[in-house]
Amino acid sequence: MIITDTHTHLYSEAFDEDREQMIQRALDQQISRFFIPAIDSGYTEAMLKLESEFPNHVYLMMGLHPTSVKSNYKDELKHVEEMLAKRHFYAVGEIGIDLYWDTSTLDIQKDAFKHQIRLAKQYGLPIVIHCRESFDEIFEVLDEEKDDKLYGIFHCFTGTLEQAKRAISYNMKLGIGGVVTFKNGKIDQFLHNIDLSHIVLETDAPYLAPKPYRGKRNESAYITLVLKKLAEIYSVSEEKIAEITTENSKAVFGI
Repeated sequence: MIITDTHTHLYSEAFDEDREQMIQRALDQQISRFFIPAIDSGYTEAMLKLESEFPNHVYLMMGLHPTSVKSNYKDELKHVEEMLAKRHFYAVGEIGIDLYWDTSTLDIQKDAFKHQIRLAKQYGLPIVIHCRESFDEIFEVLDEEKDDKLYGIFHCFTGTLEQAKRAISYNMKLGIGGVVTFKNGKIDQFLHNIDLSHIVLETDAPYLAPKPYRGKRNESAYITLVLKKLAEIYSVSEEKIAEITTENSKAVFGI
């Protein structure tokens, strides 16, 4: 059984004290594929170091996170462009719009999002979307950019059934993580209506730990709790969930 974590910030400072042991705990549970989203240029060196230490397990993305879209965002986008031109990445992400922390940057967030979608198309890469309190704004951009080159993952999907179907209509998989185990998470109530072919697993570690670790530091090993919950929702074995979601991740990332 191979389990894939399609979204985990293994380079985060939250793991500075025990990174190697934390990753080994995941490997011991057959979680052997880790896809690493970017935040901004301040984390690039740590991401490259992580890849060099775990070359058979770590796959990097490149992009500018919406909460890092500030007054210097054009310089940050230049860094993304330079990195994409320099070497291979497996996705452009995480990118999108976040209106939870700051609504005043909406216009430049949209500009950065569109620019990076076009970079992904240029390089034939998937996008990994960060969407927080911004479904309408994200869908508006995706409507403009929709074509046969647009595909990827709607990371940390927390919307409604209608929003799930709309996300899928843009050739997106739904990234399902710890929220599916929350009592008030709601997605567990309708997920069985979404075919498993549209689902990938993720943790978003160190954030959004599943029950019973909710509120604590998340880690990739906890993806087994997400796997277990999905097996209950879809009434199939955990092995089947692992197999299908890993195949789905291969379809997105090409590896």
